[in-house]
Amino acid sequence: MSDIKFSGLKGQALAIKMSDIPSMKEFQSVIPNNCFKSQTITSLGYLLQSIIIQAIVVAIGLTIPFSQRMIPIWILYALLSGTTAMGFWVIAHECGHGAFSKNKTLETITGYLLHSLLLVPYFSWQRSHAVHHRFTNHITNGETHVPIVIDGNGISEKVGGEKELSFSSKLGKTKYGILQLVLHLIFGWPAYLLSGSTGGLKYGTSNHFWPRKPFSKTLWPAVWAKKVWISDIGVAAVIVGLIIFIIKHGLFPIIGMYVGPLLVVNCWLVIYTWLHHTDSDVPHLSNSEFSFMRGAFLSIDRPYGKIINILHHNIGSSHVVHHVCPTIPHYHATKATLAIRKAFDKAYLFNPDPIHKALWNIACNCIAVKSDVEEGRYIWQSSYKKKIKTTY
Repeated sequence: MSDIKFSGLKGQALAIKMSDIPSMKEFQSVIPNNCFKSQTITSLGYLLQSIIIQAIVVAIGLTIPFSQRMIPIWILYALLSGTTAMGFWVIAHECGHGAFSKNKTLETITGYLLHSLLLVPYFSWQRSHAVHHRFTNHITNGETHVPIVIDGNGISEKVGGEKELSFSSKLGKTKYGILQLVLHLIFGWPAYLLSGSTGGLKYGTSNHFWPRKPFSKTLWPAVWAKKVWISDIGVAAVIVGLIIFIIKHGLFPIIGMYVGPLLVVNCWLVIYTWLHHTDSDVPHLSNSEFSFMRGAFLSIDRPYGKIINILHHNIGSSHVVHHVCPTIPHYHATKATLAIRKAFDKAYLFNPDPIHKALWNIACNCIAVKSDVEEGRYIWQSSYKKKIKTTY
């Protein structure tokens, strides 16, 4: 282990064994019972909080002239508005998990409207995200941020790891890191929706808007194909509304007030997903080593700070709890996190590295994984350090 350039986890994830992972019963036993219950009024209260904050930000935006000389100000507005609007994404995400309300009609309508306004196909993503939860950090069946493998077999492992290592070495650490940040933060989310980019081999080239050929249908069994079409209606309705607005008021207002902030929302989404499940010393698992609880406990909590946690409903600092039991509402997740951190301190992962440092680390160093056959896992390799020893 001494040859590995550890992140703030200091190799903790590599030292965890299957025996260190609690059962679902053990997990549930240490969390107060009220944490598992959603309250509709409370959930609506947090939705109202996001609405009020966003309304204030939009009011500020409406005072900015729509002119080219104000483009730098509009960039700053996009950063602010996109950051506050991410709160809506998180609430829609909770609706998709059944954590918003016992009133399932209200929950579905709320999630559908919020995600459609953000151009997210609600039911499509609900399905793919559920698969992601079921197979977190599984090298074959994982649904997002599944790494390429050095000398991968192309059957249970994605190929191309050795080529990517060679490419990163030729490009150099700084250029490669910048390239990865651009590819992930700017293009990552649309690429995932349109082609299943970063998904595992099991699901092929999937499309969240078109559940049939020429794309793979594996991700959309039975009724889910129909739900994909229903999701498309919401997204299409928003796009039509945007086109009508552009015809009446021009393109600049839509870019400034909607498109710019939406790009920032998408960046936040990728940041959270990437950092939740990737770190230079967090392994992926083969089928022999994988279990639902083992994969879920490879999720990583991180310090996003009080303001971001308020705006984004604690999604980044209580994600381990969320991955084990996604029906726990965000307003109970912090309390539940404190409970599991105390009870399962060896298995619970919290990386104290600042977010910008963590992003740079994974952009530069999480290039491809190498199979550690004896341990049934896959460990990140980089071309900027000594070869990692994979037997301990």
